[in-house]
Formats: sequence, C-alpha cells, structure tokens
Amino acid sequence: MAKTNSSKRWLERQRSDHYVQQARAAGFRSRAAFKLLEIQAKDKLLRPGIKVVDLGAAPGGWSQVAAQYVGQSGRVFAIDILAMEPIKGVDIVLGDFQKPEVLEDLVTRLKGQNVDLVISDIAPNLTGVSVVDQARAIGLAELALEFAERVLVKDGNFLIKIFQGAAGEGYLIELKKRFKQVIVRKPRASRAESREVYVLARSYLS
Repeated sequence: MAKTNSSKRWLERQRSDHYVQQARAAGFRSRAAFKLLEIQAKDKLLRPGIKVVDLGAAPGGWSQVAAQYVGQSGRVFAIDILAMEPIKGVDIVLGDFQKPEVLEDLVTRLKGQNVDLVISDIAPNLTGVSVVDQARAIGLAELALEFAERVLVKDGNFLIKIFQGAAGEGYLIELKKRFKQVIVRKPRASRAESREVYVLARSYLS
C-alpha cells in the first residue's frame, strides 16, 4: 500500500526528531518519556516507595520513567485499552479505564489502598481541527480526573495533558476546586507547533 503524504511527513519527522533518537538510545518506548522527565526535574513528583497509576499508558514510556523513580519499594500500574509488552516493575491493567471492571481490577491489586499519583499522557484521535481536538482532549481529561478522584490519597497529585484553549481554562478552574495548587507546564520535548500542555495538580483535597 502506498504511503500517503501525511504518513510520509510523519515518518520524516520521526527520523529527524532529536527526542525520538534519544528515546531509542535510552531504551524508552516513546519520546514522551522526556516530557515526564522534564516535569520530574522541576516538580519531583516521583519518589521511591510511592504508588502511581499511568492512565492511557501505551506504549509505556511514562510507565518506564515512573518505575525507575519509585523503585522496588513502590508500584506502578499502567492502564490502557491497548495491549503492551511487559515493563519491569510495572503492573499492566488491560482495559478501558472508564469501565467499572477496570477500576475494580485496580482496587483488587491495590488491596484497598489508594495511590499517591495519577499521571496521564492520554490523547484522543486527532482530526487536525483545533476546536474539535481540544474538546475531545478535555473530555478525556475530565474522565481521567473522575478516575483520579476515586483512587488518590488525600494530598495526592495528578498530572494530565490538555490542549490550550477556552475549554482548558474551565478545566483548570475545576482542578483548583479539588487541589491546593495547579501548575501548567510546557516541556521542551513537546513539539513547538503542538497546543498540548501538562497540568500538574498538587495536594488533592479529598
């Protein structure tokens, strides 16, 4: 099957992308690992011994980073509807995080405990129409927040990707009602043309 012009452009961008090359060299499954590493360098979210849930984890770059920081005394749960190859130090939960049975599976694995941090680099299938893409992304972010509120400990933290725009401002307002501090980050590893930002919500007010 012949490649489309858009797929050719994507392949060329991948070949020339510094972070893609770095990810391959470091053994990370995606360039997104460097976004989390940059946020970690500033905000110290990940630390030994904590429990972390990675929502929409495939292919697993963020889970790899999280597992390195929490160490053997911590736990990382990677949830995605897509199957993933095993990751050392990561419990993979296969399924849609919106489904009750997936939450039940996680709760069983946690043995009644809550988690310290929920992270999510989840994104909808993009159309290229900014208004549509932002609305879809905010919809996913809202679902991720609902999930986080069910599993976070008091004073737990939440890191989520959104796209900049009017709907994003409303989402920030909702986060500020639920967390003591809300910070917006734009890692260097995010492509310059992308409207994505990462919102860090600290200290859940359960």
